[in-house]
Amino acid sequence: MTRALLIRFGEMLFVAFGVSVITFLLIHLIPGDAAQIMLGAADASPEKIAALRTKLGLDRPLVVQYALWIGHALTGDLGNSIWTGRPVLDEILGRVGVTVEITVLGMSVAIILAVPLGCLMATMRSSTSDYVMRVVSIAGVTIPSFWLGTMLIYGTSAYLPWFQAVGWVPFGESPAGNLQRMILPTIALALPAVAALSRVVRAAMLEALGQDYVRTARAKGITEARVVFTHALRNALIPFTTAVGIMLGYQFGGSVVIEQVFALPGLGRLMVGAITERNYPLIQAAILLATVVFVVVNFLVDVLYLAIDPRARG
Repeated sequence: MTRALLIRFGEMLFVAFGVSVITFLLIHLIPGDAAQIMLGAADASPEKIAALRTKLGLDRPLVVQYALWIGHALTGDLGNSIWTGRPVLDEILGRVGVTVEITVLGMSVAIILAVPLGCLMATMRSSTSDYVMRVVSIAGVTIPSFWLGTMLIYGTSAYLPWFQAVGWVPFGESPAGNLQRMILPTIALALPAVAALSRVVRAAMLEALGQDYVRTARAKGITEARVVFTHALRNALIPFTTAVGIMLGYQFGGSVVIEQVFALPGLGRLMVGAITERNYPLIQAAILLATVVFVVVNFLVDVLYLAIDPRARG
């Protein structure tokens, strides 16, 4: 177990290092002078360009720049915003709570719905209901979240004009108002995940229901519900756990689009605004945070997978 954890941890550090290098090189892969692009054509005098290059350390060798940047990042110093002058980390922490809330709500709804739906499809294999649910799940996977969110807004505005579909209210200010405005974003984010995860549960349940221990349990006269939800589901949740970890990372990234659709002041809108303003220190920090969260979540899922399935420790 310890050896397997060390291997997974080493892999996580290696991936995190690669992500940090790619994120750092982002500003250097832009065609032209990054400092000139940040200032814009109106303010791009040679003196201002030189001052900004010195401020950002762009006049130093690339290796030195990366060493300084990653050293500061490891201490929590991700630089200052070009336009506000505030620490980038403060601006991110002020917005990331909204993104975390919608991600947690979306994944919670997806998990709650995907498990029983997957079990139902597995137990009704090859029936008309199974075919219908499989077609619906395929459609759910292919429908973009932003299109679904837009349709939800149009639908509520047409049939429920009193319903507040967009905007944001802090939970501490009004819990009811906060949850009301999070209903539609949660649905838009959760439904594609429900479709994907339910198919994972169905495939894992079909494999589990064909095992010898399930046939033995049935031969002993155990009820079908207990066979499905006690014996088969326990083993089917092993691949489901891995899928949830991967999906959680995608949900965190997918919330960027949902925040734009529903005008939520989260990390996604902050990144879009930073791109529009050419605020590259903020862009680098936000991308680094999002990718590191994805890597760490997958590492924790690997740890959980090792704890659930001892066979994976070898």
